[in-house]
Amino acid sequence: MMGFTDEQQKAIDFRDGNLLVSAAAGSGKTSVLVERIVKRITDPDNPVSVDSIVVVTFTKAAASEMKKRLSDRLQKMMEEQPDNRYLVKQLALLDNARITTIDSFCSYIISNYYNSIGIDPRFRVADEGELKLMAADIIDRIFEEHFASGDRDFI
Repeated sequence: MMGFTDEQQKAIDFRDGNLLVSAAAGSGKTSVLVERIVKRITDPDNPVSVDSIVVVTFTKAAASEMKKRLSDRLQKMMEEQPDNRYLVKQLALLDNARITTIDSFCSYIISNYYNSIGIDPRFRVADEGELKLMAADIIDRIFEEHFASGDRDFI
């Protein structure tokens, strides 16, 4: 475990709501978030199971790195406390933790709660080519509507 700055320690210890951690690359965000998660799941008064935590990142690489570091941290703790069955369980549940990208998390929500949110469960994410075609079609439609209406400000 590394030493943390006062600001980082505040982020690790904060418990009164949601928290957004935003900082430059290489500033220790992942270490802070891993330590925050560890503190939450090992809190002696109010432990939170790792599979009930949501961590949203921007890249698959960042999500993968977060899970790896969390796994490493839990493994190290288990070496120090080999009889701690709770830590064994948390490590086993780590694969079920929602540590993922924004788009993957949104897809999960839609796939699992489509009925409640009124979205077709057969949705899919358009690829870049499709998005360009859709944008071009929309622009063409807007131009046609405004030209047809004689909108002088638009023209």
